[in-house]
Amino acid sequence: MAKVTFKGNPAQTSGDLPGVGSAAPALSLVSRALEEVTLDAYQGKKKILNIVPSLDTGVCATSTRTFNQKAAGRDDTVVLVISKDLPFAQKRFCEAEGINNVVSLSAFRSGFAKDWGVELLDTPLKGLTARAVVVLDASNKVLYTELVPEITQEPNYDGALAALG
Repeated sequence: MAKVTFKGNPAQTSGDLPGVGSAAPALSLVSRALEEVTLDAYQGKKKILNIVPSLDTGVCATSTRTFNQKAAGRDDTVVLVISKDLPFAQKRFCEAEGINNVVSLSAFRSGFAKDWGVELLDTPLKGLTARAVVVLDASNKVLYTELVPEITQEPNYDGALAALG
């Protein structure tokens, strides 16, 4: 179990992020069209997984906007914004914000949060995901991980982007 904080109070996660150099664990998430999506859908592309508790919070919205801007023009990379928000809410958020350089995916009916070690086990956010970033190469090998130590803080965008090479 990893330890992070939420508003300064200790929080525990369901495990640890996959290690750098390891193969990414399998995942199955739900698209805005309510279709099951796996990493195979992005075969041959580098991937930034921007894992957030909910797009309905200021920091999550900011990280999504930031990756949306920084990913523009990177044809070899896809940014996946993953939360437990329903796909309808993710779609509404992205359309309202003009976000079109990221793909929002929902973990609402999947074991993703637990399998990837980011499920919050306590705090008022219990059951949601901790804030994290994982960068994968085109073969789904883990290049970079960051479990943001304080859930209310933004991730290290430059570190994630630098891992892409």
